[in-house]
This record gives sequence, C-alpha cells and structure tokens, in this order.
Amino acid sequence: MKKIFAISLSLIMLASVIGHVAAGPAFANEVKIGLFQALSGANGAGGRQQNGGIEYARYVTPTVEIGGQTYTVTFVVADNQSSTAVAPSAAQTLVAAGVSVVLGSYGSGVSIAASDTFGDAGIAAIGITNTNPQVTLGNDHYFRLAFLDPFQGTVLAGLAKERFNAEKAYVLALQGDDYSVGLANYFMEAFGTDNCFYEVFPVGTSDFSTYVANAKAQGADVFFSPTSSESAVMIIDQAHTQDLGVPILAGDTWDNNVIVDAARGKNVLVYVTTFYQEGGSPEFDAGFREWLNANPVALANNGGNDMIAASSAMGYDSYNVVLEALRRAGSTDPGDVLEALRTVTHDGVTGFIEFDEIGDTKRDNAYVKSLNTTAGVWEFVAVQGVVD
Repeated sequence: MKKIFAISLSLIMLASVIGHVAAGPAFANEVKIGLFQALSGANGAGGRQQNGGIEYARYVTPTVEIGGQTYTVTFVVADNQSSTAVAPSAAQTLVAAGVSVVLGSYGSGVSIAASDTFGDAGIAAIGITNTNPQVTLGNDHYFRLAFLDPFQGTVLAGLAKERFNAEKAYVLALQGDDYSVGLANYFMEAFGTDNCFYEVFPVGTSDFSTYVANAKAQGADVFFSPTSSESAVMIIDQAHTQDLGVPILAGDTWDNNVIVDAARGKNVLVYVTTFYQEGGSPEFDAGFREWLNANPVALANNGGNDMIAASSAMGYDSYNVVLEALRRAGSTDPGDVLEALRTVTHDGVTGFIEFDEIGDTKRDNAYVKSLNTTAGVWEFVAVQGVVD
C-alpha cells in the first residue's frame, strides 16, 4: 500500500508542475489554493520556476491551522499558456473548482486579463512577480509581492547612467505586451526619451538580427530589452553573433536559468534587476536545492539545474503569505481570505512583506545581478534603489 500511495502522490505532483488542471486527493479538511500560471508559451520557463518555489513551500508546510482545525493544502492548477486570450478561461477553471485564493501569474499581461474573472467571483489573487501597475490599480482583489515597473525602470536607467556612463540607449519591446512596453516606457522616461531609440517587435518574431544591427547602427551605449525569456535567448544569440559590444540590460523576466544556459560561452554582457540573490537566505537555498535534486520533474522545470531564480524564492514567499491569510481569516471562504490578506505581514526570504492600501508590497530596493557567461552563473552586483 505504501508503494501505491507514493506512486499516486508522484503523479499528482507531476500533473501540477506541468500545468494540467489538477487537484490533490480529497481530505476531511482541505483548503484549495489556485495556481494560475504560465506553464507553457513564451513565459513558460519562468512560470515553471515560480511554481517550483510554490511546490517546495507546500512540501515544507503541507498543512495549515484554520479556525482551530488542521487543513491539508491542495493545489488546483490552470495553465494560462502565457496568453491573454487564454487567461480568462484558465481563471474560470479555478473559480469553478472552488479555490479559496489564487497565486499567479508569471507575466503581468495574463494577470490583468484574468483580473475581472477573479474579482467577479470575490476571490483574492496574488501576482507574485507582476510588476506592471495595472495589475492592482483600480481593484480591491489583486495583490502583488513585487516592486513596480516605474521603480524598476528608474533603477535600470540609473544603472545605465551610473555604471556604464550611457548617453544613448537602444530600447526593444514586444508589441502589445503590457509588461514589455510598460517597462520600456518607464525606462525611457527616466533615462530621457530623446536619448533613446525605440523599436517594437511583433509576437512570433524568431529573428532578431535586424534589431541588434539597428542598435549598433545607432551607436547605443546600452541595449535595453524587457522581454520574455524565450525572446531573450534569441536576442543573446544575435548579440553574440554580431558582437554587439555594449551591455544588455533587462528586467526581472531575464532572471531565468534558461538564459544562463543560452549565454554560456557567448561574448555578451547582461545585467538584470530582480527580487532575490542566492545567499539571501541560506536555509531556503539549501532546502530548495536539496528538494530539486531529489525530484527529477522539479529539476527539469527549473531548467535542468539547481540554480535558484528569484521567481522561485518569490513563489515560496507567496505560499507562506497565503497560509498566514488563512490563519487570520479562520475560514476558507474566499471573501474572508481576501479581507485577511489586507492585514498580513510576513518576514519572507525575499524581504519583509506588508501590503499598502492598493495591495502592493512596500518594496524600494532591487537586486542587480550580472551574468558570468564563462562560469554560467548570476553574480551579485548590488542592492539598488532609485539613483538621484
């Protein structure tokens, strides 16, 4: 019987990680948390890493005390496929399953697209690494753990000027994407729009040679491109092929293990802003790495290695924030959990978490990391706020 149970549990975890809609087995006391996640599509690599942190958090703390009783946490997982068109139906799947609260998604655009679905159902959602202001603006049900893009864009513009003495920037964004276009605009506003050469590329672009060539022709001092990891891999390849010769700057979506592999051995200089750097919480790092190496599926979803991305650490924190909300609510009712979330504080591995009146976490610092393409690792540069 033990062997049969172990096999069943493994299948449940596998289904949740790869993104099929799945729930755990029935328990006498069970609380369902919805995972609204980009597990495929352009942001699939980041979404899977983020889910790894959430799954590990449940492995560490599989139960929660609610109203004096012990509840087992189960996940209901819906893959939004990194698509704003798919996002509302994926969200509706979670609503129909009767979840008490939702975590996700990786990617601001899909979170914005699904927001009304959660709001109409009275279910709270936490955007774990969503940085676009529109995720929480104008509603009372979406929360976030990340800093916002006006801050991130200003930090990156300051980095370009202070570290690289940049006077001209080439800026490349994904056409129509809330995160990419939004962060590009905030960067240009802080850097000086007149000193930026701005282009957008359409969805489905697989050849970035022209864009890199344009950056070189413009004589840019930095190349800024807040894109998905899927596009980042192709940009890095062209930057190497054409010997771009200037630093590439990007936001949190480039803090991804697949990008490390793509840049290994290439002649590129990459800097990113993000939420966490390995070493920030040695206990979390050691435990998460041990869990990854004992779980082939989780390791594969982490890019095939045990490097720790910031999105995984943020995923871990998001789960513990939800547990605290459930404890405070003393109920699994979505409305009670939503109200309790407003009062939650949590000392997480990525920092202290407390929500303001809009539902945003009060973060005023970003980790700056650079990519060592020889060793194939991210290296800590600084914790940076806005440079005056």
